[in-house]
Amino acid sequence: MKKALPILSLLLGCPSVWAETHYITDQFKVTMRSGESATHKILRMLPSGAPLEVLSRNSETGYTRVRSRDGKVGYVLTRQLMEQPSARERLEQAQLRLEELQQEPGRLSGQLSALQDEYQALTTAHEVLLKEQQQREQELINIQRTASNAIQISNERNQLRQQVVTLTHQVEELKQENRELSNDSAQHWFLIGGGVVTGGILLGMILPGLAMRRRRKSTWNSL
Repeated sequence: MKKALPILSLLLGCPSVWAETHYITDQFKVTMRSGESATHKILRMLPSGAPLEVLSRNSETGYTRVRSRDGKVGYVLTRQLMEQPSARERLEQAQLRLEELQQEPGRLSGQLSALQDEYQALTTAHEVLLKEQQQREQELINIQRTASNAIQISNERNQLRQQVVTLTHQVEELKQENRELSNDSAQHWFLIGGGVVTGGILLGMILPGLAMRRRRKSTWNSL
């Protein structure tokens, strides 16, 4: 137990090793020194409310080893530190927050106006895209109609070509029949002409004989 007391006293007297954030008290200036006494060199004057990182404390000397925001390490009196920012610092922060809150409606109004403009722009773009889509659909319908008409025209052209071929064959057949009929008619008239000539010859041969017979008969009757 006796051995434990010196160790406990030593621990109580040694600087603490945990890191905390403390603030300079609500005074004008606080000195940061190079050591744990008023005789040590002053490193800088710290303003009220300045945040400091607590590196260690020494209850015997009443000094606390601290580090500033810019990394400067030194010692300040422990009684000149407090765990919260000074009242003036908190007041300034509250005023800044109040100003931010007062500006919030204007900022929100600006955001609302920007959102409304963006919505209007998107609506206009949507209408333009919708019209373009309708135009594309109409163009597609026209193309389909044109393609359908082209197919119909092609079919009709093929039908007309087939009809022309059929009519051409019919004309050729009619020409052939006409030629055949012409040949038959010529032969028919040739035969008729031949018969007429033959008949004329026969009549030429028969009629004189008949005339001679009539004369002879007439002579015999007169006798």
